[in-house]
Amino acid sequence: MRVTKKIKEEQLKRLSEVYHDDGTMLHFTSPFTLLVAVILSAQCTDKRVNVITGRIFPRLASPEKMGALRQEELENEIRDCGLYKAKAKNLLGMCHMLIENYGGEVPEDFDELVKLPGVGRKTANVVRSVAWGYPAIAVDTHVFRVANRLKLAVGTTPLEVEKGLMKAIPKKDWSAAHHWLIWHGRRVCTARKPACETCFLQDICPSCTVGKK
Repeated sequence: MRVTKKIKEEQLKRLSEVYHDDGTMLHFTSPFTLLVAVILSAQCTDKRVNVITGRIFPRLASPEKMGALRQEELENEIRDCGLYKAKAKNLLGMCHMLIENYGGEVPEDFDELVKLPGVGRKTANVVRSVAWGYPAIAVDTHVFRVANRLKLAVGTTPLEVEKGLMKAIPKKDWSAAHHWLIWHGRRVCTARKPACETCFLQDICPSCTVGKK
């Protein structure tokens, strides 16, 4: 199947109709707590992150409070999260940098955000989009997989897919579309066994396995 501009528009239309009310799963109350949650979410489910943040945010919801912990103390707070040692180190470094360089506030500027320990393109895009409404597309594993399978954007790296999606999707829909693709990847187009038989995109998806042997 050749995925034309018209087909891409139909893919986006259907995704928007199904997932228009679905935003981030992560629980947060401020740009700082959102940033912490997104850092924790690397190689960890959002459900698990919400358990951890639900436990720590009542006590550690500011860079001053979290940054006052020792490395071992923060590791113990987030031990049930994957890569907890590296994440604790990054979180403490991030807290200290926020206090020293940004007055304890999370910067809105992309170039400033990616200077923080543990913050890459994906994390910066998520925080800017969700916290402040900047148009952005954050390419996580779900977005990368679904975009390539639909051929909505094809690439071998997250940055290639991000650039492709920015061309395929109207800028006003960037932030919302990022969530549409994530939810579709979680609920339907899963990594190991996509539910092609029940997918509402099967007739316009070049990777659909229905009717193929």
